[in-house]
Amino acid sequence: MQCAGPSKGMRPTLTGSLHWNPARETRAGCGARHGAAKPIKMLALSPAVALGFAPAGVVSPVRNVDVRMETKADLEAMAGKLNPVVKFWDPLQLADADGLMGQSNAESIGWLRHAEIKHGRIAMFAFVGYCVQSNGIYFPWDLANGVPYADIAAAGSPPAQWDALPTAAKWQIFFFIAGLELWSECAMDKHYMKGGKPGAFPSFAPIRDSGLGQPPFDLFDPFGFSKKKTPEQKERGLLIELNNGRLAQIGIMGFVSEAKLPGAVPGLAGANIAPYDGEVMSPWAAGDVSVPLVKEMLTWVGPWGSI
Repeated sequence: MQCAGPSKGMRPTLTGSLHWNPARETRAGCGARHGAAKPIKMLALSPAVALGFAPAGVVSPVRNVDVRMETKADLEAMAGKLNPVVKFWDPLQLADADGLMGQSNAESIGWLRHAEIKHGRIAMFAFVGYCVQSNGIYFPWDLANGVPYADIAAAGSPPAQWDALPTAAKWQIFFFIAGLELWSECAMDKHYMKGGKPGAFPSFAPIRDSGLGQPPFDLFDPFGFSKKKTPEQKERGLLIELNNGRLAQIGIMGFVSEAKLPGAVPGLAGANIAPYDGEVMSPWAAGDVSVPLVKEMLTWVGPWGSI
């Protein structure tokens, strides 16, 4: 819910944004102001996660939002900082595409930037998780219904451990991910394709303040470490995150490729990567035939033969 107009404590700037002066705030404005609007396990998620929407009575905060959309020139400048040797490299010319995702080139760039940051973050979780699971590290208790984590770990490689999960555990993970996606798309102040910040994840504060009290931490900066950083430190941290995310995407795909086709990845042939003979691109396996169409999927062979 937004104000019908600025209160006496709000003053417009030349850019059209509104800035709040607490000394001039009056009760004629919006009323009380509220706070800001992998935690991921790779293969198993046993505790239930309470997610939901804030009730209609929760008032969204008024923020200073930079509505400037990024352009190809911005990507070129950032690429030089990320890698001064390679710099800007766009063989598919995605930065020049109009309407790739959205109605304009700027919207497409916003979507691509957000997608890269999200994929990089998940790949960093996945890379660490693959290393942990490959070394036989697991929780010493039961997953659920008498299924110990030790039995899951004994299945073999990390992809095989995923296949060994009960179907109900997989559904729980999928619903958890869907909840995060729904909240990230619907609860942000300004969408990343409409001038919002790519990679930003909205706070869970509206859910906590509604009386539920959960989740206790936000996904972005859960302990508030970045609040005291300078703009220069934040910019450098973002560049580091992008580079680490890109490297993690290469790393996790290298692990999975080597597990599926031993010897296919240079440098990993002697790394003792456990082989995997399942379907790496399928979330379902032989133990999930209760899911519709999974049985048919497992027996289907493409025109190129079995992989």
